[in-house]
Amino acid sequence: MSLYKTMLYGPADWNEYYPNEDTIEFDLSRNALYVMKNEEDQIIAAISIDEDKDVDMLSCWSRELVPSAEVARLCVRKDMQNQGIAKEMMQYVFEILKEEGKKGVHILVKTGHEAALSSYGAIGFRVVGKCILFDKDFVCMEIGF
Repeated sequence: MSLYKTMLYGPADWNEYYPNEDTIEFDLSRNALYVMKNEEDQIIAAISIDEDKDVDMLSCWSRELVPSAEVARLCVRKDMQNQGIAKEMMQYVFEILKEEGKKGVHILVKTGHEAALSSYGAIGFRVVGKCILFDKDFVCMEIGF
């Protein structure tokens, strides 16, 4: 939770209500939260494989990538950003999802979060649409394996 708290009110528009302890507990209950630690055993990055029917039902997702999965809450400690850690976290989760038989991944990125849009684009995600969910505007991105 302390890593997430360092990102509150930034470009992802996280706040005191999201992500919260319930979010983390939900991810842990599904074995869907992955973290990276440094040599001092400090968590420096986190990513979740999410389950949200509202997101999965969006019409922008490619039918060719079904079954697919949603990734969410990718977070890298501020002093560790721009070192390829987000890419490494994504690739790690991609391997897990491939083993589960998934054909691709989709993600929602808060409109205006240029760093995330650029980072995901560099990994190979493509913009496939826009949506409004949870009273926020998002860019919908996906990648196939």
